[in-house]
Amino acid sequence: MRKKILFVGSEAAPFAATGGLGDVLGSLPPAIAEAAQDGADVRVVLPLYGSVSDAFRAEMREECVMRIPLAWRSLYCGVKSLYRDGVKWYFIDNEDYFKRDRLYGCFDDGERFAFFCTAAMEILPRLNIFPDYLHANDWQSALTVIYAKRRYGHLPGYAAMKTVFTIHNIEYQGVYDPAILGDIFALSPDDALTVMHNGAINLMKGAIECCDLLTTVSPRYAEEIKGPDFAHGLDEVIRRNAHKLSGILNGIDYLSYDPKADPALPVRYSFRSPEKKAKNKEAFFREMGWEDGEDKPLFAMITRLASHKGVDLVSAIADRLMERDLRFAILGTGEGGYEAFFRELEQRRRDKVRSLILFDRALSRRLYAASDFFIMPSKSEPCGLSQMIASRYGSIPITRETGGLADSISPFREDGGKLAGNGFTFRDYRGEALLDRVDAALRLYADREKNLRYRTRVMRIDFSWNQSAKKYLKLYGI
Repeated sequence: MRKKILFVGSEAAPFAATGGLGDVLGSLPPAIAEAAQDGADVRVVLPLYGSVSDAFRAEMREECVMRIPLAWRSLYCGVKSLYRDGVKWYFIDNEDYFKRDRLYGCFDDGERFAFFCTAAMEILPRLNIFPDYLHANDWQSALTVIYAKRRYGHLPGYAAMKTVFTIHNIEYQGVYDPAILGDIFALSPDDALTVMHNGAINLMKGAIECCDLLTTVSPRYAEEIKGPDFAHGLDEVIRRNAHKLSGILNGIDYLSYDPKADPALPVRYSFRSPEKKAKNKEAFFREMGWEDGEDKPLFAMITRLASHKGVDLVSAIADRLMERDLRFAILGTGEGGYEAFFRELEQRRRDKVRSLILFDRALSRRLYAASDFFIMPSKSEPCGLSQMIASRYGSIPITRETGGLADSISPFREDGGKLAGNGFTFRDYRGEALLDRVDAALRLYADREKNLRYRTRVMRIDFSWNQSAKKYLKLYGI
């Protein structure tokens, strides 16, 4: 009998996405459906944001229109669906909550996602889609797990449903004032013990306590969040629930991230045609206004400009980095101080630096394809997808040994004339440690034959969802 898996999440590519969570929820459900063959019926529930394209809306059919109870309110809810990549996708429609110019960061996010989670639970009997496993992701959908235990678990259909909760980033927990426990989240005083943490409502904490299975996005991160350095105050909660915790490394969508077919690239290529990758570097240099130096190594960063992404390490060594015979390009937005720093660095060293302070997906793909090395020195990184994408595009990663970076990138070494590992790694969170690995990368680059062999090795590492999807199937008992 086919197992029914229902994912609930706040974003998924290509419908609406802001980052890694959207990439994962856009590619993991189809990967599970493909790996399970006829063993699973996979579905996903998402908000119908205003940014969802007209092309996708044209494919949707209306499943139902209903009223949703949210504490003392009765609110409109439309449910639309479409079928894509072996998965049925449901979209919760309420324009008051979701027709906005951004997905998150609104004053009423707590109420918006309380409505979304309530709707996800209320549509199950209406559409007769009770799953064997309801799989929620991060704080925005944490209430579905809490509701399954505290509000709906005694009802027919819900009682047999098991819940999975995945922590994509424990830093963002859904923390709110206790005063809105009943008025917004429709929880009773008896539920307070489940969701309260350090004097506030903490939706992630509640989901950790209530779920049947708890996962996170890499094995190393699963161990790290048991301690205070990485858990952002939830380490005791994680340790108490460690018996149901597992870490499964994310993958990337190999159809979307494919240099052989990527429409964003000037020249498409594979590990079998490295000379075509070089053409992308030439095109990027022209785009950036660098008139020479195409024989110099290009180091890239594509990141949110925040200290925990290791941007402070790069800024600390920037002047010494400029002493090396290289080019450097950074793409991203974030904290104002870092944006200003990298703009000023470019002004001083336009011969070597381009600071691209913007969000541009097509440009990011061109930079992956153009660069020789990819710098990702994060202080913490639950999984990280950029190092996998960089590898796929032949940009050799330089990473710090933390979280999913440690699980996915192993250090360069030579063993009896054979090249091993798939990147350059360092442990200590110091600028000098990063600079040492940059110098090691430069030494590799100087040996063109060895550099080409190693780049080919890096591109052939499998970061698809194939292995991870099988681990999720095992988790679901399929």
